[in-house]
Amino acid sequence: MVSKKISPKIHSIKWGSVTVSDHKTYKDAKLFPSGSREWDWNETGTHHVPGIQPADVEELLKHGASVVVLSQGFHERLQVCQETRKYLSEHNIDYHILETEQAKEKYNELRMNYPVGALIHSTC
Repeated sequence: MVSKKISPKIHSIKWGSVTVSDHKTYKDAKLFPSGSREWDWNETGTHHVPGIQPADVEELLKHGASVVVLSQGFHERLQVCQETRKYLSEHNIDYHILETEQAKEKYNELRMNYPVGALIHSTC
């Protein structure tokens, strides 16, 4: 019997805090099938402008995500690079770019039916 890898559920999100079903809390989170970790922008040089880098989403795909949710923050200040959109399209990955609360809802909706990954930004 093959077990389906399910991405952890986002239990709660508030300014500066994302709590997920694997009992972890992060400021910013990387979520993917069967796990999660802190999303450290320094790893890829991410800044609000130009925004989420292709390198930020690569790990999600390596963990098996076929759908990606990208949150732009509560005030939608985090942008998404055009190169990131192109990278996801070239890899035939459906993606959603949403305000953080909307991203939480979309991610939790998708996670039971798809191998979904997400980058969740919990501030601006």
